[in-house]
Amino acid sequence: MATASDDLKFWVAFSRISRVGAVRAGLLADYFDSMADAWKAGAAGLKAAGLDSGTVTSIVNGRPSIDPDAEIEKLRKAGVKAYSWRDEGYPVRLKEIDDKPPVLYVRGELRPEDEWAVAVVGTRRATPYGRQAAKHFATDLARHKITVVSGLARGIDAIAHRSVLSAGGRTIAVLACGLDLIYPPEHARLAQEISQQGALISDYPLGTQPRSEYFPRRNRILSAVSLGVLVVEGDVDSGALITARMAIDQNREVFAIPGSIYSPTHRGANRLIREGEARLVTRAEDILEELNLTMATHQPELREVAPADKTEAALLRVLSSQPIHIDEVQRVSGLPIASVSSALAMLELKGMVRQTGPMSFVRAREVNVTYSTASTA
Repeated sequence: MATASDDLKFWVAFSRISRVGAVRAGLLADYFDSMADAWKAGAAGLKAAGLDSGTVTSIVNGRPSIDPDAEIEKLRKAGVKAYSWRDEGYPVRLKEIDDKPPVLYVRGELRPEDEWAVAVVGTRRATPYGRQAAKHFATDLARHKITVVSGLARGIDAIAHRSVLSAGGRTIAVLACGLDLIYPPEHARLAQEISQQGALISDYPLGTQPRSEYFPRRNRILSAVSLGVLVVEGDVDSGALITARMAIDQNREVFAIPGSIYSPTHRGANRLIREGEARLVTRAEDILEELNLTMATHQPELREVAPADKTEAALLRVLSSQPIHIDEVQRVSGLPIASVSSALAMLELKGMVRQTGPMSFVRAREVNVTYSTASTA
């Protein structure tokens, strides 16, 4: 059987076949022992896995022109890493959505702290008001150690990225093309800076040219890797509103900055607020409070705090930035409810977790969840 490392090249190879998306890749991964076996399977085996005849034909006809080993070498030369959804480096939040990309390409570095991310989106034709708001929010989020995600587009996206870089924060750009092709081309230098202080990510293989239909698909990743989406400004049919709708479908929080009732570029955000689909925000702290991140971002000293025993470590691994009821914590951890209750009380006293509602808890960001027995020796 192929190892996970060996199998990656076949995940990458399948990503070259346009008909193999999340559903069909899942069928192959479930049916075959490895993607190596799936790649070598004949038409009958592919049909047995549940693929339709059109996809089987695409795979059989496409394989002769795709060399899995050569694909990995291209990535190496381009300085791009690839992660299948079964790999540890694949973003946890992205795994949650139904149409997650089978392979994610990364230039730069994704870090555990990127779990605390907020997407900032808006029109390419930013108004002075929008530009100022994007800069203000992105800068403040970065100063609170929140990773800012956007799409590298002209206008609000670029302003958000540049503001975070200037503040010394982390930012992630989601592209609708291969990572060896920067779009728009005038943002090549910005993209390089982002890769050094965050990451460029895409679900499209190297060499893929940007096309209009790729951008809405790109937006699903933008919202999926984030805890919430901030709409700065955009009309009702803008890409920013598409991203907001996707965020709602993915059970992410949506925030919007109110704007002029006379400006077309503010109609989208104003409508989201009016229809109750987005929370009106006027400062970054509004977002942090809604996402239960205020305590965590105001206590950098928590980085050095470690659990006192295996019970605390187990509970911290279960908890996240999303509220979890104590009954669910007990179910997932498998620990006695009395142990869970007392350990949570102690963790709350230490400032490592916070109670957000009746018997619901969240974990403070950047807490070390590793328990070392050496500390008790």
